[in-house]
Amino acid sequence: MQPDVSPKSAPQFLYRLFRQVLPLARAEMVHWTGRAMAIPDPGLREQALESIRHKRFHADGGCVYAACHPACAPDLVRLIVALQTISDYLDNLCDRCGRYDEEDFTLLHQAMRDAIRPGQPVQPYYRLRGHADDGGYLRDLVRTCQETVRTLPAYGRVQPFVEWLIDRYCELQVHKHVHPAERRDRLTDWWRSHESRCPGVYWWEFAAATGSTLGVFSLFLAAASDVQEPDIHALTQVYFPWICGLHILLDYLIDLEEDRQAGDFNFVRCYPSMAEAHRRIGWFAEQSWRAAKTLPGQRIHQDVVRGLLAMYLSDGKAGRQREVRQARRLVWSFGPTAWAYYAACLLYRRVR
Repeated sequence: MQPDVSPKSAPQFLYRLFRQVLPLARAEMVHWTGRAMAIPDPGLREQALESIRHKRFHADGGCVYAACHPACAPDLVRLIVALQTISDYLDNLCDRCGRYDEEDFTLLHQAMRDAIRPGQPVQPYYRLRGHADDGGYLRDLVRTCQETVRTLPAYGRVQPFVEWLIDRYCELQVHKHVHPAERRDRLTDWWRSHESRCPGVYWWEFAAATGSTLGVFSLFLAAASDVQEPDIHALTQVYFPWICGLHILLDYLIDLEEDRQAGDFNFVRCYPSMAEAHRRIGWFAEQSWRAAKTLPGQRIHQDVVRGLLAMYLSDGKAGRQREVRQARRLVWSFGPTAWAYYAACLLYRRVR
């Protein structure tokens, strides 16, 4: 495993994150916001700006990995922000289009697949939308990712693992956006084809894990150093399904009421009861923690587990929902460092 160059304590980590990394992320988001504002097509412009406005914290959260490698921080931030911006933008385009076009969703998400494959030509991603004009916005996001992964010394070693995770992510985006009458069957059939990889994990938990980009970002960090294939295998197994699953289950947990009002599908509602949902999310947190501790000298992955609990459970939406509020006990069960991250997340929301 690559040497750990991350800060050795929570205060050091938070200092580097707030003072060095988040300003870089903010500058990248300012750049892409300017590009989004210049999109000629009004519908695409609206969704690009909405995705940045409401989902920027996804990119900020992903950039925590850059705090572990100061020399590569600018490249890691540029890459993580660009790929997460693609993810959030395409999610909006599929959510808000008012149709269930599987071919369109697949073609749009080819941009994610192309972004992590250096040298892959960009494609007419909007072909099934009448070649809508985004002024080169999506094309330039893809090329930014392609150009930046080339700077990571060991990217060639992690690329097959990145591709596997991105392929599953893109498949999820198609399955979950098809007609609601088809969605459950599509998702369960898909899960069965991967069930042996994740024993003991329900179909909606597998689907949730595929919806996280954190495994990809952790591999970007690994690629910044001389990581070897056995360590890449170990890292991927820690993230998928555990840390990735925890990430998205928490995301859906705090969105329960919002999704109920909007009539949107929510993976947490798949549990037979909220008591079972809380138990299983707690189990994912425990499994994530134990798995992260198997990576010697890699404190960042333990910090990510604590940080996920802190980020999502400090959200105001968690406190406003009675059936979600009790999940905040998870933060306290992970000790003083998790409490410090909880406080830092409250501060982040005030200053961002």
